[in-house]
Amino acid sequence: MSRAREERRMRRIKQFAKFRIVQLNLVPLVDTFVSIVFFALTTSSVGELAPVVPGVTLPQASVGMNALSQLTLGVGADVTLANRPVMSTVDAALSASDDPGQPLKIPQLYSELRTMADSLRRARGLPADQDLDTPLAIQGDKTMRFDLLSRFMQTARLAGFRRISLQVERVSPPDEAAAGAPAPTGPGPD
Repeated sequence: MSRAREERRMRRIKQFAKFRIVQLNLVPLVDTFVSIVFFALTTSSVGELAPVVPGVTLPQASVGMNALSQLTLGVGADVTLANRPVMSTVDAALSASDDPGQPLKIPQLYSELRTMADSLRRARGLPADQDLDTPLAIQGDKTMRFDLLSRFMQTARLAGFRRISLQVERVSPPDEAAAGAPAPTGPGPD
């Protein structure tokens, strides 16, 4: 009888061998997952941390790259450079150029931008006549006139800034269902 019992036991072991419990160490898996989540959350929020100048309402865009750490020219009620007030926007709009060859130049803003550009050149050991590679981001209110924006951009170019960008408020793109529908082109039928 014991031999029959032993044979039954061996058959059962063979039959249920495929159901054996396999040990899986989950600690490295959880550590890796936590690390991935941490870095994903950190990098997604750091890219969006370009401070907006107080009093400026940025236009919106659904494409483009995130703002980097860069020198900022804010245009709201006042014009600010690196969060320091330079002049009022009204004074900038009314100011006349002191250079007949450059009618768009804003003299007071040019002086401030040139001082900033010269200090950046000195800090990097660059010659005084070399254009800067430092990006200048213009945060213009969405109600700002384009002729005034072009004056700001030309003044920055004259001061030595070649990499000029316009900052916008990033919005999420429309969902794919709305993207497939044709965009309205005008008023509907009467």
